[in-house]
Amino acid sequence: MSKTQQFCTVQLADLYIGIEVERIQEVIRYQDMTRVPLAPPEIRGLINLRGQLVTAIDLRHRFALPKLEGDRLPMNVVVRGDDAIVSFLVDEIGEVLELQEEDFEPPPETCLGITKDLIRGVYKLKDRLCLILNTDRAMNVKTIG
Repeated sequence: MSKTQQFCTVQLADLYIGIEVERIQEVIRYQDMTRVPLAPPEIRGLINLRGQLVTAIDLRHRFALPKLEGDRLPMNVVVRGDDAIVSFLVDEIGEVLELQEEDFEPPPETCLGITKDLIRGVYKLKDRLCLILNTDRAMNVKTIG
């Protein structure tokens, strides 16, 4: 019997990205943020999540994508790491997919730069690719090139 893994999918511009379900604490609407002086530009600010301060990381900036247009507000995907909790700002929340581990492929050679650093690999779906986020690298602002 083949192993499966579950991913919560998010949309980021035209990228379809999967985040491991077991790493996600919660998904919430846009929250007001407090800017952090002198913080790197990918850190949009801090949100207050029931009394806990959580760093909001703009995944569009991490993937070198343009800012959201107009007055659209991002959604928050709150993710647990080994020693921190962060919120990834994404355009939209998708569905939960259960994918077969044997269908997983490493990042393609044509994938360059920060994108290659931020994804672990891909799954070929019927109508598109699902890029699997390297959650630890995306959480770690020190990995920004």
